[in-house]
Amino acid sequence: MTDTNALYAVSPLDGRYGSRTAPLSPYASEAALMRARVRVEVEYLIALADLEATPLELDLEERERLRGLYKHFAEEDARLIKTLETEGYAEFEATNHDVKAVEYFVRHRLPDDSDASAWIHFGLTSEDVNNLAHRLLVRDAVDEVLLPELYEVREALADMAREHRDLPMLARTHGQPATPTTFGKEMAVYAARLGRATGRIRQATDELRGKLGGASGTYAAHHAAYPDVDWPTFAEAFVTDLGLGFEPLTTQVNPCDDLARVFDAFRGANEVLLDLDLDMWLYVSDRYLGQEAVEGETGSSTMPHKVNPIDFENSEGNLSKANSDLTFLADYITTSRLQRDLSDSTVKRNIGAAFAHCLIGYGKAAAGLSKVVPTEQVMRDELESTPEIIGEAVQTILRREGQEDAYERVKAVTRGKDVTLDDFREMFDDLEVDEDVREELHALTPAGYTGVASELVDDLE
Repeated sequence: MTDTNALYAVSPLDGRYGSRTAPLSPYASEAALMRARVRVEVEYLIALADLEATPLELDLEERERLRGLYKHFAEEDARLIKTLETEGYAEFEATNHDVKAVEYFVRHRLPDDSDASAWIHFGLTSEDVNNLAHRLLVRDAVDEVLLPELYEVREALADMAREHRDLPMLARTHGQPATPTTFGKEMAVYAARLGRATGRIRQATDELRGKLGGASGTYAAHHAAYPDVDWPTFAEAFVTDLGLGFEPLTTQVNPCDDLARVFDAFRGANEVLLDLDLDMWLYVSDRYLGQEAVEGETGSSTMPHKVNPIDFENSEGNLSKANSDLTFLADYITTSRLQRDLSDSTVKRNIGAAFAHCLIGYGKAAAGLSKVVPTEQVMRDELESTPEIIGEAVQTILRREGQEDAYERVKAVTRGKDVTLDDFREMFDDLEVDEDVREELHALTPAGYTGVASELVDDLE
């Protein structure tokens, strides 16, 4: 799509964000679906030729020519299939059926002397082709585009965790000052969560399952033509040769529980990044993070000074939209009236849109991370101005020394009050404790009260 045409796109996915979503085009476009359908039809035809029961024979040259239909699939091929569907072409009338148009495309591209025409789409229903095509596209989109983007974000978080493992930072629970942490440890938490989330995506994608059972999942047409062939075994071999698992028990429709698991897994990863986007936005707002100003960029149409956290905001918006779409997809595609209704067909055409919002969100999160730098002095200043946070350490040490009212004593000094380290020191001097314990208490500082946060970063794999 040209820049001019992009201005008239109905969806921002193909308009404003067209350059960002372009990597998904080979897996999410209508042409991509056509190509995947051609692949299934061609490989099925070749598999029939390998079946001893059929008279179909295809030599090596014919097989290579057939495979070239999808290996070298071009824009003109996609246009021809669309013409076969909507207008008709050569001896073929308009099909008004997208899979039938693919069948006619393969037939049209056969040599005139080929006897394979009758065997294209033999015994199949459209869903046999579609369910395999969609899963091949989803698998490749995940492997080639989406997971690499998520791995990049995860690696950026891991790098930040390691670089800033020792940088103390005030934590906030319920939005209030709490036991300090380190910035690196907080980034490590997100890196670990995202690592687990990508593992779930990987597992769900590896478990995609296809079917090839005919109009009602019974192999009825196949069995009628060749009752002595073990068609379920043939189907399993064909589907697994495509790199998918095999689903033996279906109606006309592959139940799609496997696709739903993929969508749910992506939704889980997106929830991790949404949590990250919100926290990074707040860290920027609190000036814990500084942002790199881009030369020539405008942050506000009226306030020239502004550098806004727009990447995290954009990521948040797109991942929220993605999760809405993914939830709808997972809920919808797992149901079908009786043995088949067609409502899922139009819904599945929106898988690419859901993935596109994911892709934009991942790219924007990565861009946001690349532009932020911890503001160490701000973090340390806030720690020093919040000395009450060592109260937890004080009462815990006193409990260790057997003082049952330790919590209450520290609470009386700190809760709801402006406290200084000197106030604590006066309290320490009045305590009846051993001198080494008193020295231990005097040594407490907000910046030093981070436990083993730094060492926890080593738990990242």
